[in-house]
Amino acid sequence: MSSAILMFKQNEQIATREVFFCTGFITSSWAALIPYIKFNISISDSTLGFLLLSLGIGALVGMPTSGFCCNKYGCKRVLLTSVTGYSLLFPLLTHVQTPITLFVLLLMFGLLLGITDCAVSIQAVAVEKDTGKPLMSGFHGFYSLGGMAGATTLTLLLSSGMLPSYACSVISFCTLFLLSHSRTALRSDITRKHSPYFAFPKGAVILIGLICCIFFLAEGAVINWSGVFLSEYRSVSPKSAGMSVVCFSIFMTIGRLFGDRVVSKLGSRQLVILGTVVALSGFTISLSVNQWQSALIGFALIGIGCSNIVPIMFSSIGKQNTMPDGVAVTAVTTLAYTGVLAGPALIGFFGELYGLVTAFTVVMGLMLIAVLLSFKIRM
Repeated sequence: MSSAILMFKQNEQIATREVFFCTGFITSSWAALIPYIKFNISISDSTLGFLLLSLGIGALVGMPTSGFCCNKYGCKRVLLTSVTGYSLLFPLLTHVQTPITLFVLLLMFGLLLGITDCAVSIQAVAVEKDTGKPLMSGFHGFYSLGGMAGATTLTLLLSSGMLPSYACSVISFCTLFLLSHSRTALRSDITRKHSPYFAFPKGAVILIGLICCIFFLAEGAVINWSGVFLSEYRSVSPKSAGMSVVCFSIFMTIGRLFGDRVVSKLGSRQLVILGTVVALSGFTISLSVNQWQSALIGFALIGIGCSNIVPIMFSSIGKQNTMPDGVAVTAVTTLAYTGVLAGPALIGFFGELYGLVTAFTVVMGLMLIAVLLSFKIRM
């Protein structure tokens, strides 16, 4: 292989990591902005919850739209449009004055994020397939790094006294700068085959989607409810209960950044089994040992255990022949995202009826089902 081709492939990998980073960066920046938005337009928790649902609805609409457009126009044009779109839209959120306006803007914001999530996943599957070596965990690791960087940057800017509109403009500028750097190495492949707007998953693809859905649900359970668990079950102050999410996020990021090397040494199937065992051990420690320090260790184990399972599942899309890769990525991403949307609500429902310990135990049972389903998938 010539040095020029090698350089081009390396640039493709860098560009893919940059877009993953951008998406995590802007998404977590939005999360850090939520308290300001809530205060600015004086809405209740229930109203905010309803408005946040619009972001998820937009994302679910955007994902099949993305798959259709990537097949017709190529990932490059789709990603340049969607990332530019949500970067320009982000500062406008600070000027919202009414719940209706926020609903519309979040719907558009979610649509653009959903398009980006799906398009960059299609790009990642293609790049990894061409390279012939594990890359997916590292790609997702850069999403996690972007998330940590975005929340930290916006929080520091706001804490320094900078106006929210200016702080969000800084976030947008950084995102657009990275997009500009990556634009030449984004893939512009166009399929000549007819591509449906959305194809229901079938065969191995539906199993991949279900596994991703379950593990996204597990991740969402920890992110949204671990702080409540620490506060209500381990007597941790509500102000400090966010330590659980910090531990989970840090170890998930570390796991993903080193995941490709581990996959190369252990193999994908072995890592899925090992990761599930580690995550289940983390849940067991958190739920059964009364000390809050043990709970933090448990949530860290869940983070590192779950870190590479979804990336491995996305890698397996490139190894199945039931559906074209682009259509399969769209179907899996959409199905998996239902876990993100439904997970927190389901945990809350079970927690209300039977307690959070029982709700987390149900999640553990679903994870066992998922690892059994994984034996039906080529990795």
